[in-house]
Amino acid sequence: MTRITLFSFLLIFSTNNSKACSIAYYIDEVSGNIFAGNNEDYWYDVKEYMQFNPAKDNKLAHLWYGWDKFAQGGINAKGLFFDAAVTPEQKIPESYQNPNGRNVGADLLSVCDNVDEAIAYLEQEKIAVSNGHLFLGDANGNAVVIEWIKGEKKLITLQNNRLIATNYLLSDTTVGYYPCIRYQSIEKKINELDKRKQTVDLRTFVNVMAVAVQIPQTNEEGKKGGTLYSTFVNLKTLELVIAPRMNNNKVMKFDLNTEFAKSKRQKIKLYK
Repeated sequence: MTRITLFSFLLIFSTNNSKACSIAYYIDEVSGNIFAGNNEDYWYDVKEYMQFNPAKDNKLAHLWYGWDKFAQGGINAKGLFFDAAVTPEQKIPESYQNPNGRNVGADLLSVCDNVDEAIAYLEQEKIAVSNGHLFLGDANGNAVVIEWIKGEKKLITLQNNRLIATNYLLSDTTVGYYPCIRYQSIEKKINELDKRKQTVDLRTFVNVMAVAVQIPQTNEEGKKGGTLYSTFVNLKTLELVIAPRMNNNKVMKFDLNTEFAKSKRQKIKLYK
């Protein structure tokens, strides 16, 4: 683990919403590198952390980040990335169920090599999310957002070299949270990268996702919220940068190949 400073980390800010999130997957067509990242936005009264789980009993080494023993997102040793974002409530079929406290993300990362296997796993387990969509991306150049519209499962796949999600349903923009300035800002930055036709590195991708961070604000009840942490990973090299609460003094960088080779579980508090 290495601590680093991110230059130009904060570029523009959108209107604060402490349950807003932004997720993106991007293939650099010059180098072939694949990047995924998210801004996890929530109330600051949780104790967020990341947990590394070693390979054991035919389970893949993986890490997840979140709070209250629940993965909000994560990555495994095969380069499979997952995250999720809140959306307007939708109906799911009676044969499916919400996670209801089950740590589905951690389970998925421990047994699935890629996006197709993850989709099959969720179907096998009959897991659906009625108030959010799931984002999956892998090191093979495959990415998908899974959401439910009026009880019907929708798969939104990679278009060109990117896939972006915030808090509106990509399959039905009429039900709320649309348009979204955070989505538009990320898309604009990615379009600029494509026009440059230069190799993109992880630091450049950091600046793409930084346009959608949420500055800390306090609501009328005195509750404070904003971006809890931002994650940025090169799925080809498994280089990870994680930035807790937009604090350059606490930014960490990991070589996940090294971390996943360790035999003991690690738990790291993201903001002490």
